[in-house]
Amino acid sequence: MKPLSLSFLPRSTDCGLLFLRLWLGISMVVDHGWDKLAHFSNMQAQFGGPLPGGGTVNLAVAVICEVLCAALLCVGFLTRLAALILVLEMASAFYYVHHFALHGPMSGEPAFLYLGGFVMIFLAGSGKFALSPD
Repeated sequence: MKPLSLSFLPRSTDCGLLFLRLWLGISMVVDHGWDKLAHFSNMQAQFGGPLPGGGTVNLAVAVICEVLCAALLCVGFLTRLAALILVLEMASAFYYVHHFALHGPMSGEPAFLYLGGFVMIFLAGSGKFALSPD
């Protein structure tokens, strides 16, 4: 039964937090933020959100969150602040864009999953493998 316990694998919360930060941060930049940045002028007219100022302001905030904050998360600098900002952005997207839907044509499942991961990082911190460990 000992092999089934997986006790032969090393345990490291710090490695787990590094992996989670990199996984979520890189996928956020590559899958979401970079596209918004590259197509900013085409997207700003129809981009919605909770902030006054229309699509331009909401899209600019989304780009800052999804590129800058996600990059900060990856390197582990101002990790908890970056995670908190991403938590607020994902909660906003889940509410304003997806209307709490977890399935169907406007599913917010990715936003919901990112939200959970960013909450985890916010609560746990960066771990020791970071530019500014907390």
